[in-house]
Amino acid sequence: MANILVVDDEMGIRELLSEILGDEGHVVTTAENAQQARDVRAQGAPDLVLLDIWMPDTDGVTLLKEWQRDGMLTMPVIMMSGHATIDTAVEATRIGALNFLEKPIALQKLLKAVQQGLTRTSETIRPTPVYQPRPAPVALEEPATAAAVATAAYAPGLNTGNGIAQSPQVPVQAETAVFGLSFDMPLREARDAFERAYFEHHLVREGGSMTRVAERTGLERTHLYRKLKQLGVEPSKVSRKG
Repeated sequence: MANILVVDDEMGIRELLSEILGDEGHVVTTAENAQQARDVRAQGAPDLVLLDIWMPDTDGVTLLKEWQRDGMLTMPVIMMSGHATIDTAVEATRIGALNFLEKPIALQKLLKAVQQGLTRTSETIRPTPVYQPRPAPVALEEPATAAAVATAAYAPGLNTGNGIAQSPQVPVQAETAVFGLSFDMPLREARDAFERAYFEHHLVREGGSMTRVAERTGLERTHLYRKLKQLGVEPSKVSRKG
């Protein structure tokens, strides 16, 4: 999961890219102009930026130059436009843009460019590996223990009396639900339900501390607040439940 900033003055483009990238598991923040993009960048660098070239207040190339001049171009930027010339695309690449996508953007080209950008990010921040001796393997007391643990996690309460759940005896409900989420739900609803449960768990665990929850989940506080608001999770109410 990556934090991606989409900057475009067209609402339809912002919503479409947010939906596509959200379905890929990313956290998407949007900005409709250069000033909003500056505000988001000032709060922390996203993992990737999709930046439109033609915008009413400040064009994308000018914003790219600003970030490069101020030392804030620390994340991959993919430029987008339906009217840019080859010279504009070349200039953006020279300044520091990673790629250029022509509108209307084909889905596969978008996903491929995003994956390349995120791969570039991970290669840049990947720490030097440190050798650590491999711990000796620990044998399970009973060969079936691992299966029993997995069954208990995915289908709590299903037990044959000896701690081991047998496949033929598993009810159909256990095959269509995990952690109370039905596999018959639409993907978006199931994902939102899981994310709500995920964040509520960490909020209760950390006593409502947004700083600790941000550290636990690997999100910047700004993105965490936006995500909770999007999911309808109120941190103060959730933490009181614990």
